[in-house]
Amino acid sequence: MSNVYTIAVIVGSLRKESINRKVALALADLAPGNLKLNIVEIGDLPLYNEDIDGASPPAAYSTFRQQVSSSDAVLFVTPEYNRSVPAPMKNAIDVGSRPYGKSAWNGKPGGVISVSPGAIGGFGANHHLRQSMVFLNVPCMQQPEAYLSGAGTAFDAAGKLSESVKPFLQSFINAYGQWVEQHKKM
Repeated sequence: MSNVYTIAVIVGSLRKESINRKVALALADLAPGNLKLNIVEIGDLPLYNEDIDGASPPAAYSTFRQQVSSSDAVLFVTPEYNRSVPAPMKNAIDVGSRPYGKSAWNGKPGGVISVSPGAIGGFGANHHLRQSMVFLNVPCMQQPEAYLSGAGTAFDAAGKLSESVKPFLQSFINAYGQWVEQHKKM
């Protein structure tokens, strides 16, 4: 019998009707039984500033770090802004990586899916995010790579996931469940 792993899901878009948030929620619904996905909010994190991160860091920093630290693994769902990750995503990565030597990310199995209405599915953001994860010691699942292009049509007007997208997301989250299982046993 498999363990159930708690996954901190970091969504890079802050929009109320974010396609990325919808994808994260769809992945939570499709997740295999060994995963419990929880979105960890990043919108209220002050921009990382070492001057305010001393003996009494902002409550939002502490809460975020605790949520990531207490998870078994991390899953990033990100749009692409200017061929990279959006500022809130990068800020969350920076907040979680501090104070130096106490990174909340350290050793957690990771996964990345980029979601974009554009044709290349957030390829640049996906790969920039992976670069940061190498430094933070987050072993990211290599295959299957996940770039959801044309994401504007992934959900209907009522917010229901398109049947044409569902197999792609199902395949990704199943592989991610196996990745987490494999790397949590190491």
